[in-house]
Amino acid sequence: MATQILLADDHQIVRQGIRAMLEHEGFRIVGEAADGREAVRMAETTHPDVAILDLAMPGLNGLDSAREILRCSERTKAILLTMHTEDPYVLEALRAGISGYVLKTQATIDLVQAIREVTRGAVYLSPGVSRTVVEAYRNKSDLPPDPLSPREREVLQLVAEGKTTKEVAALLGVSVKTAESHRMRIMSKLGIHETAGLVRYAIRRGLIQP
Repeated sequence: MATQILLADDHQIVRQGIRAMLEHEGFRIVGEAADGREAVRMAETTHPDVAILDLAMPGLNGLDSAREILRCSERTKAILLTMHTEDPYVLEALRAGISGYVLKTQATIDLVQAIREVTRGAVYLSPGVSRTVVEAYRNKSDLPPDPLSPREREVLQLVAEGKTTKEVAALLGVSVKTAESHRMRIMSKLGIHETAGLVRYAIRRGLIQP
């Protein structure tokens, strides 16, 4: 039976190119999503073997989408597509349970191999990603643990993307008061009390792109 793939990227032309390549290799695309929230909803119904997620998606980034997908579909393996080779991004991905980390510049070469590796239970990193990152992760010499809850990370990403409290509330389906409460709790936990500082933190954590 063909490996079933869920593909999420906010650029349609990228999705089309990846889909064509993977179908040519015999994989079956069971869903295409334009953002992280849509990807999570699709994973809940399709339970794909592999979810391929662009890291830099608005609203809900690939990393937090992967966290949600791995919770709702335990059999699914997650592969992140990204431009970033920097340690913090890779370390966050490994901590989140990502099975594959593929650089977009090498996707045509690496992606098929990554799918085959992760479906066998291995972890795949593009050759451009420093192997010292894996050692750092194993030795726990990585970033301090993220103090934010999944919901707080969602709110942080939306705030860092420039959304108002009212817009955040609407997107998450909560009251303005609840959205503001989340924002205040984030600032308190992080010891950051201005939006610019929140944006810098979100970039450092890989929630948004600089």
